[in-house]
Amino acid sequence: MSKPKLPASSLNFGALNISLKMKRALLSCLSFLLLSTSCFSQSKSSPDKEIHWMNLDEVQVAMNKQPKKVWIDVYTDWCGWCKRMDKTTFQNPNVIKYMNEHFYAVKLNAEQHGDIRFLGKMYRYDPSDRTHPFAKELLHDQLSYPTTVFMEENFRSPQLIPGYQDVKTMEMILKYLGEGLYKKEPFPQYQAGFKPEWN
Repeated sequence: MSKPKLPASSLNFGALNISLKMKRALLSCLSFLLLSTSCFSQSKSSPDKEIHWMNLDEVQVAMNKQPKKVWIDVYTDWCGWCKRMDKTTFQNPNVIKYMNEHFYAVKLNAEQHGDIRFLGKMYRYDPSDRTHPFAKELLHDQLSYPTTVFMEENFRSPQLIPGYQDVKTMEMILKYLGEGLYKKEPFPQYQAGFKPEWN
């Protein structure tokens, strides 16, 4: 027995094409929205992939909103150990996470051009001098690179930490400063009992 054929007039291919086009468009929109939402939620919940470096203007604004300890990485463009620390130590996921949670991290090129205003004082760039006057003052004219300058909240009590730091050494220093252990025990005593956990 053959199937009954519908009269040609009852088949509305035009409506079917519009319906399929609308379904495809709707499906495309929904797919895009789901993908966008998924990517956004992953980016918000995924761990930081890099240190949130700030400049001096940004850190002063941030400090006014929420006081936090400061970690200033003083470097130069020609410094090989600075570049190595950028490619190794500052790429370590544990260093990134801890730094972003406990410090405002600042990158400072000691030989940058342009004027710097810091804590209400203007430091004028001098083209006749390779080193910026702000870097000279910050480092107490002890110009070696890289040098870290640690400051307590509100830019108090700057402490210089010269030289390249591998991950193990960086972990020890970050935890000593970030957790305020420097207020309770001398560094040599802390160092003697320190057990690194980061790879």
